[in-house]
Amino acid sequence: MGEIPKRWKGVCMEGPDFKKSDCNRKLIGARYYNVMHASNGNNTTQMRVDKSPRDTVGHGTHTASIAAGAIVANASYHGLAQGTARGGSPFFRIAAYKVCSEDGCPGSTILKAIDDAVKDGVDIISISIGTSAFLQPDFLKDPIAIGAFHAEQMGVIVVCSGGNEGPDPFTVTNAAPWIFTVAASNIDRGFHSKVLLGNGRIFQGSAINFSNLTRTETYPLAYGKDIAAKYSPIPEARSCYPGSLDPEKVRGKIIVCFDGFPVVSRTIKKLVAEDAKAKGLILINENDESAPFDSGPFPFTEVGTTIGYKILKYINSNKNPSAIILPTVEIPRIKPAPVVAYFSSRGPSVLTENILKPDIMAPGVAILGAVTPKDEEESALDGEKPGGYALDSGTSMACPHVTGASALVKSVHPKWTSSMIRSALMTTANVYDNMRKPVTNSSASFATPHEMGVGEISPVKALNPGLVFETTTEDYLRFLCYNGSPEKTIRSMSKTKFKCPTKSSDDLISNINYPSISISKLEKSKGFLTIKRSVTNVGHHVTYTSTVQAPMGMKVKVLPKKITFLENVKRVSFKVLFDGSEASSGYNFGSITWSAAQYSVRTVFAVNVE
Repeated sequence: MGEIPKRWKGVCMEGPDFKKSDCNRKLIGARYYNVMHASNGNNTTQMRVDKSPRDTVGHGTHTASIAAGAIVANASYHGLAQGTARGGSPFFRIAAYKVCSEDGCPGSTILKAIDDAVKDGVDIISISIGTSAFLQPDFLKDPIAIGAFHAEQMGVIVVCSGGNEGPDPFTVTNAAPWIFTVAASNIDRGFHSKVLLGNGRIFQGSAINFSNLTRTETYPLAYGKDIAAKYSPIPEARSCYPGSLDPEKVRGKIIVCFDGFPVVSRTIKKLVAEDAKAKGLILINENDESAPFDSGPFPFTEVGTTIGYKILKYINSNKNPSAIILPTVEIPRIKPAPVVAYFSSRGPSVLTENILKPDIMAPGVAILGAVTPKDEEESALDGEKPGGYALDSGTSMACPHVTGASALVKSVHPKWTSSMIRSALMTTANVYDNMRKPVTNSSASFATPHEMGVGEISPVKALNPGLVFETTTEDYLRFLCYNGSPEKTIRSMSKTKFKCPTKSSDDLISNINYPSISISKLEKSKGFLTIKRSVTNVGHHVTYTSTVQAPMGMKVKVLPKKITFLENVKRVSFKVLFDGSEASSGYNFGSITWSAAQYSVRTVFAVNVE
């Protein structure tokens, strides 16, 4: 890479395991903060500060490599997902800001790191951090939202993960309109581990396991409730709850459990089986969870309820049921893909339903990324040299895909604002899967904008979007007024003398110049509701024509139907009129598309009819 730009003001902080010389033309900044965390030693728990920018968990390394990792040939995770690894923008530079310890991420630290990053001269901030949807504070009490607002004021794009609390609605986080909020999807690559029953039947499960079991050997098969410890409640034993199984009955068997008790993770269930000397674990997932679990060398696979009940029927109808779990095999060109990930948090936001969130979707299931040496040691297999990469899932992995895509657009259009880059990616997003059908969710239903935002990122298309929606700082300040924030607090936070409009109400948020439209309440008896938008021409055509894709019963009009950019006119306004008098109650989804030659500029809408 070339010389580090002179505008870069960042530093590489030293620690016991990190020297300034560890930075280079790729990794140009590394900061850590005094985050306390618990440390166990000499039978006592002490609070200490890890004074090093080194990543101790692996999460930051993985996400950074997805966003801007260099091109690495022959990368894989113990032979899985083998190929050339590259970040979204492999020629962008990386600065790392370590704001978390293993005990969490203090809000004050996040704020300080965002301020430092902006002062250092970053172009894009990628934040794969978030709180629970039900604990998230208001926008002006949320450190990520406040920090991101200041970054936005300074022209820095902030991309955030939308959360992993799906598939329930109202779970999306990091939902401020100045944040680019990302949902997660699968990709067209699966990791399957087969179960061979003693009667010859074969079932396909989902897993990442590197077991050394083969087809030539089978082991006794038992259902959790049949091998319960004395006095254990059946619901606990059938779910591999810690302490619920009798180790003597488990030893040497492959056991079958349900994925009940959400508080007991798949990791814990695997440890329960492993500690009791089980030969393997078949987990029946009643929710069709879409992210394969990494069990290392322990034989593990996960099946849906249909297959699960067939396995249980086999156990109940045989005196000596047996099975084998085979190691994982990579399956390419999976269909359909993309599919909204089961865990991906859904909209609308609990803080306001008048901004559509999440914004966009990107790959977040079983994504290959770089890992730290400590992580490698923990996941190392006997006799194998660690390969530097691992597979991980979450909106944490989806977020840096969008960061990389944003960096690509920024590199081609360096003078574009963050809202222009976000708009370019949103209006060109893909809404069809690799079967040329509308994108679905993990339940095989058509995905809604509350699940996938405007669709899956399509970075190359975003380089030439034709039109963009510019959202200004004034738009965001008006949003805060409409959302009920006191004018005094808004002025203090934004360091401006901004005055709230005389009329401020939540429903006016729908008129913020955003690339999507959301209306939290459209009364059937009130007739047409008018929403305003304006677009900026960044393409080569002067005339665009609108087409509407509206749900049954909803009337949607665009005025004017045709927009023309006259000489020296770069920005044009239009109105969208919604009438839900004959529409179904609840949320209705559709889109408005402006077309001209090769351009197709799509605005998604979500309208709640009452």
